[in-house]
Order: sequence, then C-alpha cells, then structure tokens
Amino acid sequence: MLCCLNPQCPLPSNPRTAERCQGCGHPLVKRLRGRYIPIKLLGQGGFGRTFLGLDTDRLNSPCVIKQFAPQTQGTKSFDKAVKLFEQEAMRLHDLGEHPQIPTLLAYFAHDHYLYLVQQSIEGTTLYQELQERGAYDGQQVRQLLLDLLPVLQFIHHQGVIHRDITPTNILRRQQDGKAILIDFGVAKQFSEAVTPQPGTRIGTEGYSPIEQLRGGHAYPASDLYSLGVTCLHLLTNRKPEDLYDPLQGQWQWRQILQAAGRSIDPPLAQVLERLVQDLVGDRYQSAQDALRDLQGNGAWQGVVPGWVRQHPAGPISSPPQPPSSPPSEPPEPSEPPSTARPATTKPQTSSPPPTSRPQSSGRRPRSGTPRSRGWHCVRTVVGHRSWVMAVAFNPKTPALVSGSLDDTIRVWHLPSGKEFYSLEAHPRGVNDVVISRGGQVMASCGDDHTVRVWNLAQGKVLHTLTGHLRDVMSVAMGQRGFLLASGGEDRSLMLWKLDQGRHLKTLRGTAGIIKAVAMTADEQTLVSGGLDNQVRLWDIATGTLVRTLSGHLHSVNDLAISRDDKLIASASKDGTVRLWELATGTLLQTLAEHTQDVNGVAIAPDSRTLVSGSNDGTVKLWDLQTGQCLYSLSGHTGAVQAVAIHSSGRLIASASTDKTIRLWKWTG
Repeated sequence: MLCCLNPQCPLPSNPRTAERCQGCGHPLVKRLRGRYIPIKLLGQGGFGRTFLGLDTDRLNSPCVIKQFAPQTQGTKSFDKAVKLFEQEAMRLHDLGEHPQIPTLLAYFAHDHYLYLVQQSIEGTTLYQELQERGAYDGQQVRQLLLDLLPVLQFIHHQGVIHRDITPTNILRRQQDGKAILIDFGVAKQFSEAVTPQPGTRIGTEGYSPIEQLRGGHAYPASDLYSLGVTCLHLLTNRKPEDLYDPLQGQWQWRQILQAAGRSIDPPLAQVLERLVQDLVGDRYQSAQDALRDLQGNGAWQGVVPGWVRQHPAGPISSPPQPPSSPPSEPPEPSEPPSTARPATTKPQTSSPPPTSRPQSSGRRPRSGTPRSRGWHCVRTVVGHRSWVMAVAFNPKTPALVSGSLDDTIRVWHLPSGKEFYSLEAHPRGVNDVVISRGGQVMASCGDDHTVRVWNLAQGKVLHTLTGHLRDVMSVAMGQRGFLLASGGEDRSLMLWKLDQGRHLKTLRGTAGIIKAVAMTADEQTLVSGGLDNQVRLWDIATGTLVRTLSGHLHSVNDLAISRDDKLIASASKDGTVRLWELATGTLLQTLAEHTQDVNGVAIAPDSRTLVSGSNDGTVKLWDLQTGQCLYSLSGHTGAVQAVAIHSSGRLIASASTDKTIRLWKWTG
C-alpha cells in the first residue's frame, strides 16, 4: 500500500502503483526524501498524522513517519505544537542511539509540512498491557525499574530530562520484552531555562511532580517521581488521582494492596516510597542511587526528613558532567532542521582572531567566567529555512558560504550579510562546505550521498562525486588544492582527484560512522573522527592507518589542523576540545568549559588561538598555550553547529540550528 500525505484526505490508503490518491485526487509521493515510503496510517490528531513507513536505504526496514500538519496557524497552541515537534526531533538526536530509545532517522520539511522519521518498534504500551493483563505484581514492577533506571541514568548523563514518563510513553518491545522510553516531545536540556506560559502545563497531571506542573522546573528527580507514579499505577491498576489522598498528603497504594490481599517486598516498597516523595530533596537525586537500593547494593537510609533535606541536585541550570564511560553512541542522521545535531565543518583557509588581549585590562579572566569584551556580534545573517550546518569564508573575496539542511548552499556578501546567490544542486541537506586556498573552487557534501565540486565564481557544479552509500558528513582539502577527502555514514573514507573529480582510493580500517575529516596543508596526512570516539591519522600516499588517538568519551564531531601542520584539534560530543601534537599523537590540552556537545572547531593561522561552537549556544575562544578560555560569545538561540575564522583574524562566523549565521567582530 501507499498512503496519501494530504492531511485532509479521508481515505489515504492506495495501491502502490497509483499516481494519484483515490480518496482525494492529490498526487502521491512515492518516497519522502527519496527514501521513506508511507504505507499505513497509524493515527491522527489536530496537528498531523503518523504513518508506518519503509526505509528503502535500510533494506525496507519499518520506520515511523510523523507528519506535522496543523489545521490552523498563528495561534499560541500552534506555536507551542511546532516547538514540541521540533523538540522531539532535537532530543532524539541528542540522545543518539540507545537500545531502549527510538533512533531518529530524519527530520525535514516537504511541501510545507514537517516530518520526523524514527525507528519503528513493534510492541504495546504499558497502558495497553495493563488493560489487557491487569495489575502488575511486585516482581514485574521491580523488573520494569531494572529496565528503565539505566535508561534514565543515560539520558540524564546526556543532559536531558524526559518530563513526561507515563504508562502510555513506555513501550514493551515485542522482540525481547524490554521497556522502551518513547515520546520526547516535552523533554528538555538541563541548561534550558523553562518559562511556561500562563495556562500551560509541562507533563501529564498525576504523573508529573508539583515543581514541574507549577513552575516548569525539572530535575532528574522529577523523572524519577514520574517513573515511581507509573509503577504505582501498574501495581494497583488505579490511576494516580485515585492513589493519592490530598487531605492527608499521602499515597494510599499500600492500603489498596492490603485491601486486595496483596503485598510486595519491603525493599521494593521503600524504593517506591522514596521515588514519589512530594519534596524534590526527599527523593532519589539520581537513577543510579535508586538502582543501587533496588539491587540491594546500598544501605537503605529511608526517606530523609525535611529538616535535614539537602538542596536538590542537578537543577535545570546545571547540566551534569559527561559520564565516566561512553554509553552506546551513534546518532543516526538524515537529521532535523531546527536544533542540535553534532555537525561537521572545517575551519576553511581561515585565520585567527587576535591573540592579544585588550590593553585596558591586564587581568586574565578567571576560569569559568571568560570575558566577551572586545568581540561583538555585528551581523545576524538570516535566510536559511533550516539548520545551518556549515560555514566558510572565501579567502580571496569578501564572501561567506553556508550550507544548510534546507538543501541549499548560500553565498553572502561581507560585511553587509546580503545574499549573493543560492546553490541548490543537493536535493537533500548540506552537511559541510570547504573552499580552496585560491577561493575559486568549493566542495560540498550532503544527505544525498554525494560530494559536489563547484566553480564558486560561476556557481556551477564541476563534478558530482558518487561512491558513498549513505549521507556524506564531511569534506576536506589541502593547501595545494590537488586532493579532496570525504567521510560519511557508510563508514568509508574516500580520496578524490579534485580537478578531475576522479576517485583515487578508499581508506580501510574505520570503525564507525565518520563525522569529520581534515587534511594537512601538504596533503600527506588525513585525519578522521566519528562515532567510535577516536581520532585516526592516515598516510595519504599509502592509504595506511598511522596512528589512533584515544581519549574522548563520545563521538568526535569536528576536526581542525593548524596551518603549520603541527596541531590537531578535535571537538567532541563529550563537551570537550582536545589538542594533539600531530607528529607524535601526544595530548597537549583538554579544553572543557562548554556544558554540552562541541560541534565545530577552528584553529587560527598562528596556532595560538582556537574557536569552538557548542550545543550550549556559545562560541568560545581559547589560548592554545595555556588552555584558558579567553572569551565566551553568546546570542544564538540554538546550538552552534560550525565556526570559521576570517583571514584577517578579526571576524568569526558561527552557524546555528536557530537558522542564522552570526558574524562576530573584534573591535579592541
């Protein structure tokens, strides 16, 4: 079958061979984005429909296609729905791949509607299970906690709070019986300020704690509360409003079990009691603590009395530190257009910001409170319709080039920020752009599995390089302009003859999806990084792996090589930038003041200053000798995906998921 994507269609099911819908007459979309086939309507509501689909790039494996197609626009509820839809894509992406969280496959716009595509998981919700089989026993509840507490530990380590854990948002996977956490539509990053509008509530009443419903505040302990209430619902087959006595301020689940002649083990009962305490400080402050008590590995302390209660841990404004060991990594791209994706872009031919500090103050800023004085946002460049993933200065002309998930490359005039022209050869999102040292040739790569080589002055495609089997994430050139390198989701690292557009070789030995590539100026060494958390150095002439640099706890999102070929900078999802000596592989510095994923990095030509951009929305400048953060620039309302430095050293460009590019100028 083939489903019609017209949101008003009364009968969307059609034969696969049909060209127009039999129900409404609209032309049928055979494949969304050339990849996803909608085959069955699963459900619909006021803001769109959900389809079962087939992913043709993954051997026709099933997927879920969510269509955002509201009936009315311009209302507060519409704006909120747009935000929640984008948030779900953003959170699924932030969490990457976890065996108990649906994997995000794509997020894009088509015919004025938004689409979110995610992994399809066969199973039933715990609410459906409860209706069919009745109340859980103590052992089933204990097993559910053992299944989901590690998942909460994982998402909290990533800085995400789910905020809507209920029996309908937990799926029992048919394949192995594991509990799967779904619906991240209202999830938030720890660092995001949450200011609910009057009359709005975040979460589901009965399951969400008072601090969340009343003030929009959310902590790891808030998710643990919701999980606890979910367990009580499953244990008693009573909804939360029937389990809590507001006059006494007490949960009545024990009495309900006793009246039914049922009981559970005291240790499990104590864990449940602590999960659902009204006061944040009386609850478990981490999933790990709850898991330890559940497994009997911690001495049970009981509920902490209010008069000795400590301040709740992990508020929204304080993101957790990266985990001490890497959780299962890879995010699955083909990704969204409105918030964070660890992207890749090179510090093309750009040059440094000034490394000297303003003369008016000889003091160094203290660590943790870097100064932003001297750098100012002088222009916000607007025009892209989706996430801006890549940015590069042309070293020879007053122009800036950007690539976006709106499927376009745009060339902007400097310093006005006005658009020169738009290039639209990629039918899918553009992930990276790189410009030759001479400023005449540009290479771009995208989700269409291709690399394209352009005559930048004429805006014409010179070569379309095919060979990658999946999205191409990164491209790199050396200073000589003879070679081009590309890496992508198919885990392949390819070398091309730039002027001929000819494939030279594929380097073997990569262990995961490649997200970043960089090439030395002499075109002798290639550096790659990706979802295996490692930086790899390759001899271009022989195609052999020379060295592997380990240390990052999460995927490597971007790479930069200093102009003198002595330093490598690697930006990572673990929130750090690491600086390595290229010749020996020695770790020289770890720069760790970003609070979330670092997506972009660029080294100044004098190798004294580094610029980084992060999911935390900031651009930071670093002294590479001391590892000190010199300046922190804020203003983006989304994640910073890419950064570049102008050859003058007095201009920085940052690209963001807020669909803008900001130009930062040194005025000191």
